[in-house]
Amino acid sequence: MATLRDVKVGGSCTVAALTGTGALKRRIMDMGLTKGTQVFVRKVAPLGDPVELTVRGYELSIRKDEAASIEVVNVTRDE
Repeated sequence: MATLRDVKVGGSCTVAALTGTGALKRRIMDMGLTKGTQVFVRKVAPLGDPVELTVRGYELSIRKDEAASIEVVNVTRDE
């Protein structure tokens, strides 16, 4: 299954599952990334880390390793 790390800039997706455990999973959920949430990838830093997202009407930056623990579906490319 695709992860949030795989979504390109300008793409959007829906969160399907969180594969992290313990404190990492709780932190991701506290930031608003829960199952069924729509996510838009706004931009990626020049060296690839962090990734800036739009989630629930606000901007959020997360690390690539955090993004890799978020499984997504309905990946689309907005152009």
